Formats: sequence, structure tokens, C-alpha cells
Amino acid sequence: MNYGTIATWRMAHDGIVAAMEQLKSGASAGDALETTVKSVEDYPYYKSVGFGGLPNAKGILEMDAAFMDGDTFQIGAVAGIVDIKNPISVARKLSHEKFNSFLIGDGATQYAIEHGFEEKEMLTDRAKKIWQNRLDDMKKHNLSPYDGHDTVGVVTLDTHGSMTAGTSSSGLFMKRTGRVGDSPLSGSGFYVDSEVGGAAATGLGEDLMKGILSYEIVRKMKEGLSPQEACDQTVYSFHDTLTKRYGKAGAFSLVAMNNTGEWGVATNVEFTFSVGNDKEESAIFIANMGENHTTVIEPITQEWLDAYEKRIKAPIE
Repeated sequence: MNYGTIATWRMAHDGIVAAMEQLKSGASAGDALETTVKSVEDYPYYKSVGFGGLPNAKGILEMDAAFMDGDTFQIGAVAGIVDIKNPISVARKLSHEKFNSFLIGDGATQYAIEHGFEEKEMLTDRAKKIWQNRLDDMKKHNLSPYDGHDTVGVVTLDTHGSMTAGTSSSGLFMKRTGRVGDSPLSGSGFYVDSEVGGAAATGLGEDLMKGILSYEIVRKMKEGLSPQEACDQTVYSFHDTLTKRYGKAGAFSLVAMNNTGEWGVATNVEFTFSVGNDKEESAIFIANMGENHTTVIEPITQEWLDAYEKRIKAPIE
């Protein structure tokens, strides 16, 4: 049977490797996806997801997450949840609720506490120092406060033919309190249909929300396009349209997988992702926008990986 999983960014790779082992053993797409996302949420050196994520302008770490079941279309999501160890697990639990399946702020946090999800101080000393440094730099140099918006977005297919999609993010660094991006929004940050495939997004949420790109990629796959064709057509046509009508397009990247484990990606910036299926071992690739609405995809180099590890763990002065 076919199985596989794909996720945005190099940061998801360890989780993808673990999820692939689960899928080989017959685990559900939901369990495998949760494994991938939790591995990112738990790692303190990733600045845009979970523990170690960068806070809002007030120094508070507000997190967003979503989970979708491609068999039933059930969706659960949280936005602005605070000090809960794994927002993706709360979102998955909410997907089973007939009502009240998307909770925000205090309501999301209280739901998690009431249902026994682990509480944790999610703002690390390292993240707090980065936040303070940004405040100081803004005062000295009149810099824009906004930086960093990398969501972990995952699509998973299991051996039973079921598919899931999920996202988790701490959102835009230095965002206003209560700001929500595309990550927890169905159709924009993610979408999945087990009879077709799924897609997930990362990038500037304010621009991604203008296009509903994840749903559009799934729709194009349903019409018969391959995941790569669907990604290329959707992402680059929207990039052109947004640039023409809005004047500019923020950074965004999408990943997709269909119900046979074939995958695709498209991006308007340099973008890394991790993917594996029953035919290919888990691997990290780097993608860039090519000519004529195409995507150039290459294996990651050890030199790039070494530089990445050094960069994310560099001391904060």
C-alpha cells in the first residue's frame, strides 16, 4: 500500500523520519502527523513554532495550530493559545467536536487545560532575549518590527488510504496581540481530502489568506493534475496576480501530496522541505522559483545543513 508524508522546512525532518517509521508499521495518518508536528513544537531552537517560538510585541508567545481529517473533513483549530506544550494535539482533539471546534485566546487555553493537555512555560530565555534585542534595535534604528513567519505544515497518507493535514506556528514575530495568520484557517493554511490529496502552506499569512491556495491545489489535483503541476499552477499564478493587483507578494511556499503518495512543492522564495513515501527514503530538499512557472528542486547539501545548525544554535548576545 502507498504511504508518505511531506512537511515544510528542514525543521520538520526529524519528525518526518519518525513518522515514516510509524507509517511503515501501519500507524494512522493522524498519529504520524501529530508525531511530526510535535517534534517541531518541542525543539527549543526553532524560532517560529512551539517551545522557543518568538513572541508578540508584548513579549507573549501566542500559538496557532490546526488539524484536518481527510476522511471526514473534520477540522480542529486553535489561535492565540498560550503556555500549552503541544497546540497540534489540542487542535486534533477539537476536530472531534461537533461544535466549538475552532477556539481562540483564553478559550483555547482553557479548553486545553480542562482536557488535561500539558501546560508549559513556552517562552524560553533565548526567545525572550531575541525579543528584547529587537525592541532595542527598533528604538535605535527605526527598524520594522516584523520578521519570521515559518509554519510547520504537514500532509500525511497512511497505508489505509486515509490522509490528514496539519499546521503549527507561533506566527509573525512581534505581531500585535491577537493577530492570526493563515495557519489555522482551512483552505488557506491547509486542506486535505483523502480521495484526492492535501496541501499545506507557510509564509506571510496576510498574503496567503488572499489566495486560499491549499484548497486550490487540492481542487486542481482532483481535476487530474499531479501534485507538482497543481502547486506550480496555483502558486505562481497567484504570485503574479497578487504582484499585479496588490503591488507586491510576500514570501509563501506550499507542499502537497496526493492519495498515492506523489508530492509537489512551489515557492516564491528559497524554501526547504522534507518528504518521504513508500518508494523514497525521507530526505530534505531545497526549492526555488524557476522560469515559466516552474520549481527548481535540488537535494540539500551537507554544507547547507552544517551552516543551518550553526545558525539556529548561535549564541544570542
